[in-house]
Amino acid sequence: MNTDCIPILKSLIEYRDEGAVSFHMPGHKSGSSYKKAGMGFPGEDLLAMDTTEVPGIDNLHCPESAVLAAQSLAAEAFGADHTFFLVNGTTSGIYSMIMAAADPGDKIIIPRNCHRSVHGAVILGRLVPVYVNPEIDDELGIAMGIKPEKIEYILEKHRDAKAVVITSPTYYGACSDLKKIAEIVHKRDMMLLVDEAHGSHFGFNERLPITALEAGADMTAQSIHKTLPSMTQSSMLHIKSPKADIEKLKLFLQLTQTTSPSHILLASLDIARYIMQEKGRELLDDTIAWSNWARNEINNIQELYCLGSDRVGRCGVADLDPTRITVNFGAAGISGTKAEVILRRDFKIQVEMSDLYNIVAIAATGNKQADYEKLVNALKSIARTAGKAKQEIKLPAAFHKSPELCLMPWEAVYCKKEQVEAGKSIGRTCGEMIIPYPPGIPALIPGEKITPEAYEYLKSCVEQGIKINGASDAKLEKMWVIKDSH
Repeated sequence: MNTDCIPILKSLIEYRDEGAVSFHMPGHKSGSSYKKAGMGFPGEDLLAMDTTEVPGIDNLHCPESAVLAAQSLAAEAFGADHTFFLVNGTTSGIYSMIMAAADPGDKIIIPRNCHRSVHGAVILGRLVPVYVNPEIDDELGIAMGIKPEKIEYILEKHRDAKAVVITSPTYYGACSDLKKIAEIVHKRDMMLLVDEAHGSHFGFNERLPITALEAGADMTAQSIHKTLPSMTQSSMLHIKSPKADIEKLKLFLQLTQTTSPSHILLASLDIARYIMQEKGRELLDDTIAWSNWARNEINNIQELYCLGSDRVGRCGVADLDPTRITVNFGAAGISGTKAEVILRRDFKIQVEMSDLYNIVAIAATGNKQADYEKLVNALKSIARTAGKAKQEIKLPAAFHKSPELCLMPWEAVYCKKEQVEAGKSIGRTCGEMIIPYPPGIPALIPGEKITPEAYEYLKSCVEQGIKINGASDAKLEKMWVIKDSH
């Protein structure tokens, strides 16, 4: 087939044919997880099974048979009272659980470095955000965990808050002390909501961190497709709390998800649950063992450091996901973004992400011994070459005080805006979200006042070559501000 006029299909075929080793999501690793579990996946039959809610096929939004049974089996497997399948990604689950827990005008405590879907829920739900900053590991240049004492301090000042949102684990595999945080939150009769997008595998092996539900969370959203063998975009929302308004939650799930859900995605969630229940412990034993082997090998490379258990107890980190391979290149004199390019170009290895200092590789049950060996050998080669031309990589000093909130984020979204030269934006109200990565903490959120400190910090980030996410102008030569805000 000539795919020159079918660009998306062409790009997928080209990537498949390249045969790159996958250290990125989805967790099934091109179907390898199914093979390791001893079962096939009906690839050629997918189109024949792609159907709508005809008789015999259940309805996601009003389940009575197959979907209802599958969600009940998943609730049992993941330790929940209720589980809902998601086909609009974890984003729809985060929207729904937050808006079900808080009404318009309510306060909600959220991490400054939370996923953009949390900020989206604040806007859609017209909520009042109260931000809490994560701890920063200055050596690695990344945001880590949230200390329980910070949550306690914030809740003392905002006793009228309705819920606390925590991201755990982070993209880098760092877990906050959810058990202590849950005790603090519940003592004040509030709800603990967890963005557990990267931790759906935790409950299937005792060598992994405890799950959010085990720690006492009321609701948690998981991207099953990230670390378990389901298809991209398929996720689950778990509830384990008498405080959760299930009917209100169901309404928001209907509002934030398509009315034409893919039953192929739903089936992949069911398959992922089955595989993990039947063989999850065994498969994860292998994943953990080889991830730890790779970590030890990488830490024997003088110029590199792989995030490990030595970070536990520091920077708000209560535990670490051993299957998340975060490699720091600070001592090698090469940026993480350049290392990612070299890995793909020269070694046919694709990692999940990179930032100024680090690369992040997601290991899952579909990865094979040869994958880990290839990654380690490639990193050794890169370190040898990079070590010959070291250069200093310096992260700008972060300002730790959130700017003044002049407008609620949802108010700012609906205001008229204008684009001005960045240097002339000081004193104006920001009209867009601006996130330097690393450390992944928004410097400015819609509705916040652009202070001289914020401007200088962002200017320094751009000069250092740090990625700017969210902004319409990644070079920050111009910025969107609220019109007539002086």
